[in-house]
Amino acid sequence: MNKIKVVELWEVRKDRVILDVRSPGEFNKGQIPGAFNLPLFSDEERVRVGTLFKRKSREVAFLKGLDFIAPKLRFFVEEAKRLAPYKNILIHCWRGGLRSQSMAALLEAAGFSYQILEGGYKAYRTYLREVLLDKVAHLILVGGKTGSGKTVILHELIDLQEQVIDLEGLANHKGSVFGMLGQEQQPTQEQFENNLYECFSAFDLKKRIWIESESQSIGHAFIPHEVFKTFRDSPIFVIERTLKQRINRLVNDYGRFQKRDLINAFKKIEKRLGGQHLKEALEAIEVGDAERACTIALSYYDKAYSRSTMNNGFTMATSINTAKMTDKQVAQKLIFIAIKNGL
Repeated sequence: MNKIKVVELWEVRKDRVILDVRSPGEFNKGQIPGAFNLPLFSDEERVRVGTLFKRKSREVAFLKGLDFIAPKLRFFVEEAKRLAPYKNILIHCWRGGLRSQSMAALLEAAGFSYQILEGGYKAYRTYLREVLLDKVAHLILVGGKTGSGKTVILHELIDLQEQVIDLEGLANHKGSVFGMLGQEQQPTQEQFENNLYECFSAFDLKKRIWIESESQSIGHAFIPHEVFKTFRDSPIFVIERTLKQRINRLVNDYGRFQKRDLINAFKKIEKRLGGQHLKEALEAIEVGDAERACTIALSYYDKAYSRSTMNNGFTMATSINTAKMTDKQVAQKLIFIAIKNGL
């Protein structure tokens, strides 16, 4: 069998299509970014084979597996050719065992050039946790109160050829109770971690990496503890915008959403906001006064931001007054300050 180690994955996959032959349920929980699912077994079939293996024998389970696989052999070949028309593939299952080997044998007979990921997806996850995290360094956090435009500034930094990790983009969530509006479904925790680790693997870790200062949870996504610890030792550039600028940005970002969605979001912070403030916010939404509603929301989020900054022990490196700057100018200023300070 042609096997590669996980450490070789990032180089090998440049020329090969990754086929994940685990069941759809396993794949949906978490996968190597860019992989395609070509499941040897359905979720139900996998359970039945596994049950037979535990309760009867490996041989009985193997024969039942053949019963499931046999009618799908042609489909496997045709689907693999559709996904990898040049027939260069990298195959993996959970541990690089029988499922990978079975698919490899079939596709080799069909003329595919294959390699198998040694240790499978399990080895990939272990490598990410144990190896890549040890190398994470040289982060620069972009902080600021809600509505400061941190995400937009990060994307301006990308345009300026800087290394950037957009945590909210990876999480499909903007970090507040309003953050799920207009977003796709959040990835599983496992997939969020995979996507985050993949960003680090693609960067030159000797150079600065810009990342937004976030709380540890972004919606249902949770920044791994090992990564979050590095935040506390990283410099933070705090973006200062006027209240009016922040309100205008929030109106532009959220004013387009349905009233019922905004109302439901406000109700989630009723205890922190207070009954009277909630009542005023809902009334403002009903009459279309987006500025008033955003002002009330910021009264809550500004307090939450201050608490988060204090509780997480972040060191404020530089506060930047950006009231008269465009987002691009802010990004340019951040780079200038970082270079000036040897970051």
